[in-house]
Amino acid sequence: MSVKERDDKLRKRGKRKLSVRRLISGTAERPRMTVYRSNLNFYVQVVDDSVGNTLVSASTLEKPLKGLGRNIEGAGKLGEEIGKRAMEKGITSIVFDRNGYQYHGIVKAIADGARKAGLKF
Repeated sequence: MSVKERDDKLRKRGKRKLSVRRLISGTAERPRMTVYRSNLNFYVQVVDDSVGNTLVSASTLEKPLKGLGRNIEGAGKLGEEIGKRAMEKGITSIVFDRNGYQYHGIVKAIADGARKAGLKF
């Protein structure tokens, strides 16, 4: 992949991200769950946008989740973990922010794992 292709890909994702963020926002009753994928790890946060606080977070950098692979099974387990942590904090309903990524594969597995843990979207 050339530099121009990579820059174009990032620019397009940035436009999709802004498009999604214009429509959704997290509140105290229904916070926003956002997903970020790097080349090596996944990061998930539950954010209350009204005050700008991160309520719950999980990533594959943490010790209990470190062994998860960069695959759909690992993403599902990360989704279950963020769901458990959110339920412990009393969060039952969220707004899902796919952060400009397509809703399939890893992003979908994270959302399905959170649903399995009891979160409602």
